[in-house]
Amino acid sequence: LMEIKGKRILITGAGGFIGSHLTKKLVSMKADVRALVRYNSRGDHGMLEFMPAEMKEKVDIIMGDLRDAETILNTVKNIDIVFHLGALIAIPYSYLRPREVIETNIMGTLNVLNAARASNVKKIIHTSTSEVYGTSRYVPIDENHPLQGQSPYSASKIGADKIAESFYRSYDLPVATIRPFNTYGPGQSSRAVIPTIISQALKSDTVYLGSLHPTRDLTYVEDTVNAFIKVAESDRSIGEVVNIGSNFEIPIGELAEKIFALMGKPLKIISTDERSRPEKSEVERLWADNSKAGQLIGWAPRVTLDDGLEKTIEWIRENIERFKTDTYNL
Repeated sequence: LMEIKGKRILITGAGGFIGSHLTKKLVSMKADVRALVRYNSRGDHGMLEFMPAEMKEKVDIIMGDLRDAETILNTVKNIDIVFHLGALIAIPYSYLRPREVIETNIMGTLNVLNAARASNVKKIIHTSTSEVYGTSRYVPIDENHPLQGQSPYSASKIGADKIAESFYRSYDLPVATIRPFNTYGPGQSSRAVIPTIISQALKSDTVYLGSLHPTRDLTYVEDTVNAFIKVAESDRSIGEVVNIGSNFEIPIGELAEKIFALMGKPLKIISTDERSRPEKSEVERLWADNSKAGQLIGWAPRVTLDDGLEKTIEWIRENIERFKTDTYNL
């Protein structure tokens, strides 16, 4: 097992939802953490802004862009472990800006892998997504399921995953690929379905959503972060792809009803075309086979959907002013 304590660790995409939770966890494990956050002129560190000040002080925050090879090379210097989470992840945005998404996700990943190779990094954890599977051909979806580019985003992630695989096979780079299904929890933006439902429900008696029949496999963020740590620690994960999911599916409409019940509010759902994906692009079913994660790295989800949703509702209620519910957030 690789020890996390005392290791010099880089997290790309540290200002994002999962990245910020992972940063906190690694600081608490006494790792020496460097965080790459996408540059903006506001000096905004994304979700790292919500870290307790004394914790944030321990993180070496670097602002830059994954597409800038020189920055990435310098950022990866003297690093032991890289957690590569940085990506443009919004599927609706990828319909509008396919080039930016492909450049960031594919060239950005190439830059990280090249830098890791140049610096003799001990381990790289590359982040994939269940979106690479597209609509399931069979369920539950295991790691051998065919890949299908149903959006420019999913195509960019398939490309990134395959480049990571090629660096393992060609150069013996110690890469492990983690493939989370839908993660949710405190700190997620209303670009994702659960915060969309909760934030609208807190402000109104009507919730606007896209298609209600597609199913998703949901994992609470604390469980997903523990999976990242276990993939990093395990020697057996090198060269492997590992699904991280809960091994159950729930339709979006049913998920919304569950949230309304937990909030104790009678609400109405309106399904709109604006919020629906193009027909051939909608991923109809996501249901993870997580047995490999159990066998390979000893991981299983611990937080139930109800408990996770309760914690998420609580966080959004306390931070509701951050959510714009009158516009559709790409």
